[in-house]
Amino acid sequence: MTITHGGPLTELGAGLYALLPGRRGWGLANCGLLVGEDSALWIDSPYDRRLAGEFLATSRQLLPAGADVDRVVVTHANGDHLWGACVLPEAQVIATDAARAHLCLEPTPDQLHALAGAVDPATPWGSYVRRHFGVFDWSATELPSVTETFTGEHELTVGRHTVRLASLPPGHTVGDLFVHLPEQGVVFTGDVVFGSTAAQPGDHPSHWAGPLGNLIASCERFLATGARTFVPGHGPVLSAAGLKVHIGYLEYVAERAHAFHAAGVPAAEAARRVIAEGNYPELGLPERLVITIGSEYRHLDDGDHPGMLPVMQQVAQLAWDLSGR
Repeated sequence: MTITHGGPLTELGAGLYALLPGRRGWGLANCGLLVGEDSALWIDSPYDRRLAGEFLATSRQLLPAGADVDRVVVTHANGDHLWGACVLPEAQVIATDAARAHLCLEPTPDQLHALAGAVDPATPWGSYVRRHFGVFDWSATELPSVTETFTGEHELTVGRHTVRLASLPPGHTVGDLFVHLPEQGVVFTGDVVFGSTAAQPGDHPSHWAGPLGNLIASCERFLATGARTFVPGHGPVLSAAGLKVHIGYLEYVAERAHAFHAAGVPAAEAARRVIAEGNYPELGLPERLVITIGSEYRHLDDGDHPGMLPVMQQVAQLAWDLSGR
């Protein structure tokens, strides 16, 4: 099973649609739309106001007369899943307690807009920011307010459709959740999963919180729902078999990170060595292993997170080096 649509919404089941950008790269998140008889719900939202406005216009074409998108479930607090909710100022925005608490550590749209306009593209950092984030326009994007939070499990209804939300242990971020739609047999995983298939290769994940054992356990939990279709935060939609392949990737990265850590190899060098091993060559953005392996090392060392900006500068430097500049 491979769904690779980009652009128009892709139907996944009764009243359920997905926005699948169909391209690799930072910030190109998958989103969901669930349509009821008198209301509708988004699962995540695009990165900036322009993209979110396009998603909203397309969504409204599928809504019954008099209905609108009145709720947004946010799988985690990263801007590429949250910020587009600004086009729905009256909507209820739902996330985990931990995600709302984590928002103070995230850059704001204003900050990223200023950064993208101020960097020097002749430097590793400036080149990376312009190439991967310069395509977004945050000049008119506001930070939405998260209006309802929970920990544990939370159930919603959208018309006749049941929506089951559940918080997860720290993995991609400290505030992840997943969305299970039992009627449609679909799970939206958020960025706990980055999808990749033979027909549509994806990117290496970038896991900020970890440990990887939590991410593997969360993937097993997705499988335990009995769902047939898994919509990752980025990349192509997966079957259960595809999700198991992704678990194998996480197990591989965890094993290598632990081995290099035991040998005294620094985290950034460990990322370079994992890339040099040549496994998963189809995946893009290998420099993001700096983030995931660095997170795993912090758990092994019981260390503190150094902050997003220094980590991203290491990512940019590795990408520069890998490009042979």
